[in-house]
Amino acid sequence: MLPDLAPETRLFIDGRLVESSTGARFENLNPATGQVLGTTADGTAADMRAAVAAARRAFDETGWASDPALRARCLRQLHAGLLAEKEQLRAIVVREAGAPISLTTFMHVDGPIDMLSWWAEKAERYVYERAMPEGSFLGQRVRRLLRREAMGVVGAITPWNVPLLLNLTKIGHALAAGCTVVLKPAPDTPWSATHLGRIASEHTELPAGVLNIVASADSLVGEALVRDPRVDMVSFTGSTATGRRVMECSAGNLKKVFLELGGKSAAIVLDDADLASVLPGAAATCIHAGQGCALTTRWLVPRSRYAESIEILRTAFQAWKYGDPEDPVNLQGPQISRRQQERVLGYIERGRAEGARLLVGGGRPTRRGFFVEPTLFVDVDPRATIAQEEIFGPVCCVIPYDGDEQAVRIANDSVYGLSGAVYSPDEARALQVARRIRTGTISVNGGQWFQVDAPFGGYRQSGIGRENGEQGFEEHLETKVIALPGTPPG
Repeated sequence: MLPDLAPETRLFIDGRLVESSTGARFENLNPATGQVLGTTADGTAADMRAAVAAARRAFDETGWASDPALRARCLRQLHAGLLAEKEQLRAIVVREAGAPISLTTFMHVDGPIDMLSWWAEKAERYVYERAMPEGSFLGQRVRRLLRREAMGVVGAITPWNVPLLLNLTKIGHALAAGCTVVLKPAPDTPWSATHLGRIASEHTELPAGVLNIVASADSLVGEALVRDPRVDMVSFTGSTATGRRVMECSAGNLKKVFLELGGKSAAIVLDDADLASVLPGAAATCIHAGQGCALTTRWLVPRSRYAESIEILRTAFQAWKYGDPEDPVNLQGPQISRRQQERVLGYIERGRAEGARLLVGGGRPTRRGFFVEPTLFVDVDPRATIAQEEIFGPVCCVIPYDGDEQAVRIANDSVYGLSGAVYSPDEARALQVARRIRTGTISVNGGQWFQVDAPFGGYRQSGIGRENGEQGFEEHLETKVIALPGTPPG
């Protein structure tokens, strides 16, 4: 049973928990009921400027960037504080994000908290400076050092689908590398960020200004963060359309941009696969109401086994349980908002209009909250809107194919390239197909790629750069070469 909500709802700027500079607040809704949970301080452009100034000062005037031992200690303190507040964070995520409680031990709460330990170790053990081989220039021998230094002030902007995970991911990367952070969370899930301010304030020795959290209902406040010339790097996770806007706003001062964006991932079921064991997994498209960028929302099945496949899929989707996210039996809760619910339903109507066959679901349940029925389309044209655009809802598209070559072509026929899957009892064959899919991650026969030490990101319009792992850490570091005179020749 979840505890009563007692979230921190103030902003965290320069080491202090504060109200908005105007005193304004905005409502936070429970998407499972449509009812107001409470309110949050509504940060302004002035609040954002103050947060950036604090982060800039903390980076330039304190020893944070040059003291990995301090960083590791503070990250471990933050980890301990998160553990102490874990059940409150679970209640926040379930109620403001509509996250099924059964998923909180992995993606939403427990797993993300545990990642902080990994980042503490990375901060402490990373080799920031090393000798390069001696070289020569115009007859002079030179010694060289390769040095990695913190990027500076990081503006982190996070979405609402897995809010605590992404807030902690961005904070962990940046703080471990020696950067200072201004976090701007999605207005749909503010408490998954603002509550971190209380934990940082009460449980850590973070110097004032190293971590700042500014919630706001105004998207222009996030734009102010991106445009600010005092910010050295923007780390954004969200839609591809918004990612383009982030790039535009960052171009004025050429700051570094990390983008983790949308996906339209394909699962390829090869013709020798055990359909009865593989295909029921397609219903997991609906997990967390389909609000996951890496979910496999296109299922490619061999035409030679198409009729058999459709019946297995029909049964799986009809049996899929959804509803109250506080009931452990449900892996699908609501869409995050009325607007998102209407958007998903609009895509379903578009799919029907373009000729796809709606086999299961497709409607709005007769219950309160922003729910959409688990939805299965078959006979989907690979170029149809629902097969090309990210729906971000519980909608699965089934596409028949003839032969491995065509399956690979269909899977790669997308502006996205985030993830995917291949199924075959012949692992060598599955690997051969997997290596040809143009995506940042791919699962073979159910192998799980998501780990804190595994780089995550996409090809094409699924993003720029990688999060997690050594590569994700180094996204937050600059590279410097120092040259010194070496031993003269001879």
